[in-house]
Amino acid sequence: MPTLLVCTIGGHLVELADIAGRLPDDGDNIRVWATFDHPQSRSLLANEPNVEFIPRVSPRDIRGIMQNLPIAHRLMREWKFTRVISTGSATALAYLPYLALRGVPTHYIDSATRIDGDSETAKVLKRVPRVHMYTQWKHLATGKTHYAGAVFDGFVGETRAEAPKIQRVVVTLGTMLTPFRALLETLIPMIGPGGELERRQGAPVEVLWQTGTTPVDGLDIDASPMIPAADLDDAIAAADLVVGHAGVGSSLTSLIAGKFPLLVPRRASAGEIVDDHQDLFARELEKRDIAMRRSPDNLTVDDLILASTRFVSRAGAPEQFHLIG
Repeated sequence: MPTLLVCTIGGHLVELADIAGRLPDDGDNIRVWATFDHPQSRSLLANEPNVEFIPRVSPRDIRGIMQNLPIAHRLMREWKFTRVISTGSATALAYLPYLALRGVPTHYIDSATRIDGDSETAKVLKRVPRVHMYTQWKHLATGKTHYAGAVFDGFVGETRAEAPKIQRVVVTLGTMLTPFRALLETLIPMIGPGGELERRQGAPVEVLWQTGTTPVDGLDIDASPMIPAADLDDAIAAADLVVGHAGVGSSLTSLIAGKFPLLVPRRASAGEIVDDHQDLFARELEKRDIAMRRSPDNLTVDDLILASTRFVSRAGAPEQFHLIG
């Protein structure tokens, strides 16, 4: 049963990897991955035998979609897919409509960050016949949109018996193309060399700065724009505290590692993101008591210390993700 798993890098890829691991066992299931060539994808999919690196597709990128259509045709000819699954974003538009028209059972699962309505990709795909649509929030499951599970199911926030000393911190800004310098400028006086946290604790703080596309000129940090997924996973697992933009990928990775992330959403008003879905997403995780939400304007060292006193557990294995048909 050859399945095509296609998506953009970043949180979309982390979500799809989690969902793929929760699909019911259908016997001899061959998986073919299609995503961008990037340190994250090469690391995350290192053990997958069938990976196709495809041209990038940006939002509203008609040219990128057209570049991918011949690849969709070739892959279909080579593998004769019996199912295609995507978590977005615009990359899905190059593959799902074409394969749906070829009669392949086609499934689009909108990002977990979309808690107030459809993404732009979902709005387009809803108009395409024979594409099964899914949301990861039960309150949005109406009409053509179904609920089959969510990547944040089962996580529970807990408090440590004793507050740890913060020795290792991971700061992650993800893979988004828009910069988020405001978070770095807020954090450096707190956790940078000689910062407030170091002075309070009387001990240095080791920080891994994963900065993505954010420029770091003039900042006194040892920045790593991109880090292989396996290395970032290891760093998060060993960290006493994780601070990140409110991306679904870094949030999910932190929760799986048992961390209680401190999320600082990007702001549309500052040009850090196209809309405020990250803020809505961070509010939802905070309401579930599995993350803390702050803005660059109100983040304090006391917040960092408080977040480090919390951790996250997951009761049993996550439920299977049941697709229609």
